Amino acid sequence: MSLYQDFKIESPNVEYSDSHITSTYTYDYNKTTVNENGSVSIKPKKMDYTFKTDRNVGKVGTMLIGWGGNNGSTITAGLLANKLGISWNTLQGIQKPDFYGSLTQASTLCLGTDEHGDNTFIPFKKILPMVEPTSLVVGGWDISSTNLAEAMDRACVLEPDLKRQLYPHMKDMVPLPSVYIPDFIAANQGARANNVLTGSLQEQLDTIRKNIRDFKAANGLDKVIILWTANTERFCDVKDGLNDTVENLLNSIKNNAAEIAPSQLFAIAAIQEHCPYINGSPQNTFVPAIIDLAEREGVMIGGDDFKSGQTKIKSVLTDFLVQAGIKPTAIVSYNHLGNNDGKNLSAPQQFRSKEISKSNVVDDIVASNAILYEPGEYPDHVVVIKYVPRVGDSKRALDEYTSQIFMGGTNTIAIHNTCEDSLLAAPLMLDLIILADLLTRIEFKTQEMSEFSHFHPVMSLLSYLLKAPVVPRGAPVINALYKQRAALENVFRACIGLAPENNMLLECKMLDVNGTTGY
Repeated sequence: MSLYQDFKIESPNVEYSDSHITSTYTYDYNKTTVNENGSVSIKPKKMDYTFKTDRNVGKVGTMLIGWGGNNGSTITAGLLANKLGISWNTLQGIQKPDFYGSLTQASTLCLGTDEHGDNTFIPFKKILPMVEPTSLVVGGWDISSTNLAEAMDRACVLEPDLKRQLYPHMKDMVPLPSVYIPDFIAANQGARANNVLTGSLQEQLDTIRKNIRDFKAANGLDKVIILWTANTERFCDVKDGLNDTVENLLNSIKNNAAEIAPSQLFAIAAIQEHCPYINGSPQNTFVPAIIDLAEREGVMIGGDDFKSGQTKIKSVLTDFLVQAGIKPTAIVSYNHLGNNDGKNLSAPQQFRSKEISKSNVVDDIVASNAILYEPGEYPDHVVVIKYVPRVGDSKRALDEYTSQIFMGGTNTIAIHNTCEDSLLAAPLMLDLIILADLLTRIEFKTQEMSEFSHFHPVMSLLSYLLKAPVVPRGAPVINALYKQRAALENVFRACIGLAPENNMLLECKMLDVNGTTGY
């Protein structure tokens, strides 16, 4: 199996110009109708699309809310180490910088099979023009004024020799003051809050918008992606007259309403400045009014909550069990960690936000198999998170899956995982930034449309990287990991005029008259 760095599509369905890649693509899907007698009628359908991808990546920056936290300092350090080619000493020898853990930078996809029947792979990042990670400009906000070098040191994630070499490059990076509303995060975060915005909610919103404009202008950026990687907030109330419509929400901010969360101020500022916004924590930032605002302004939003480790495995293993006809009856997830995220999650309301995002990840998988589960039946699903300062960023996770098997038998699978939390999250954040930029450069048109349009602003294609996917109203929520990745990959394949990867390999399963395969 070979890996290639370049490819050319030889097809009348794709055209390359200096500015765009344009492809025509026939989308095949099946429309089902449930009849009165309980039978199902299926009508195969086709829809022709034209996709147009802007090849000009431009200069892209990202502003991180929570820049001085473990995730923010780790991704900044990793980007710098790769950009500067910094290697460092470890107990195992010299380590070189990499982007392991990144879908876009460290995975591949299959273009097809060659004349010998071997699969041909390219790096995922080569399928369409994407941002080069080391060209990203990074900035952001934090309620702590600690510079990024000291924040990196405080996080205790990276090796000492690497931190020593990065220190002079990061000591002058200081986060902008952030929004601090004590009611939304744990009381134990108060000691860090020495770098906060003042004034009314409207004044703070206006300041954030100015910060974005200044950052974009100062660095000559074409686009800024805003990403929340700060503390988990408690869920906010959703009420008529408060945040049910755009007008009510904006009026609530002007009136300094108590139930406006910091993350919502940042989301509104990003949308009003036409910057994609990604929510990397589990709180309900995207209340109806914010979704409506994103749709009205045509600005991408994505969420919720980074899917970095334990939940990613859960979405794979539960899908495997259910699709194999095995019935999970209890899923118990326990983890403990000692970083600031764990400290914040030790408060009940903040933990509840995380519990919700972790718990819903198997719902669509269970709903897919009415043979195993009666209507309304779900596995017992328990999530426990404990704060243990001694382990720092090195999170310990234990999962136990109890399932019913043939003739009333029981099967139990137990998994233990230890990993630096931020080393899983940082490359995932990088992917979200890169994919958010790419997805804003893709337009499409059907035969019924007179003009090209962008994807729906609620970007469900980012679900592979997020625990609790936010999807357009009326769209199904998909949590099964391989379905999420296949959707992302196949949309990109459509943009270059290639059919979906269906893994049928019919050419390998036929014999011609000479007794050979179809190659």
